[in-house]
Amino acid sequence: MVKIAIVEDERAYQEQFFAYVKKYEAESGERMEISIFSDGYEIVEKYNASYDIIFLDIQLVVMDGMETAKKIRKLDENVILIFITNMAQYAIQGYEVNALDYVLKPVSYFAFSQELDKAVKKIKLRKGNSLLLLQDTGVVRLRLEQIWYLESQGHHIIVYTEKGNYTFRKTMKEMEKKLDKDGFVRCNSGYLVNLRYVEEVNENIVTVAGEKLQISRPRKKIFMEALTDYLGGK
Repeated sequence: MVKIAIVEDERAYQEQFFAYVKKYEAESGERMEISIFSDGYEIVEKYNASYDIIFLDIQLVVMDGMETAKKIRKLDENVILIFITNMAQYAIQGYEVNALDYVLKPVSYFAFSQELDKAVKKIKLRKGNSLLLLQDTGVVRLRLEQIWYLESQGHHIIVYTEKGNYTFRKTMKEMEKKLDKDGFVRCNSGYLVNLRYVEEVNENIVTVAGEKLQISRPRKKIFMEALTDYLGGK
């Protein structure tokens, strides 16, 4: 399912864009979940990184689209932003927030569906390359290439990344199964390592993104074989 947010203050456009998404859903066979917001502050106030695509009107009353986009980007680097505007010069600022594109009002179904289709294809390409973490404070989506390694602590997993550390409730067995085809291998019972960040292996110690982790004797053969295959594939 593709989760879409529409941030638009004019009721007529809200209804039009909703109808466009439903038409695209019927034509493409993609399942869509749609949320509608009347202003930027509404989506930012309780934002969680669960949306795949946000259609965002630039000219909003309380919190304009550009300010909204900047606040969203601080919370979510991965959501696809598509601006809606009356004037193209406003949308050109979209590079500041890594927007995919923009559509001009009045918006035809063809223009809207083209942008939606482009976004859906982009989502499909990367869908398997991200991890959605449910935390006490909300939801965080991380790209797998951002993750250095995972550590098991009781019934929780700590994810170590370039952005910081995240803790969520899961077992290492579940995470190993989920990530086994994405270059993640256990070096011991408590650590699951992203092989792309292995810097050195010295005896029974592997250095991952600057951290030295123990390689257990039972897992060393499998770990080294996986690392060799990974490096050979690269």
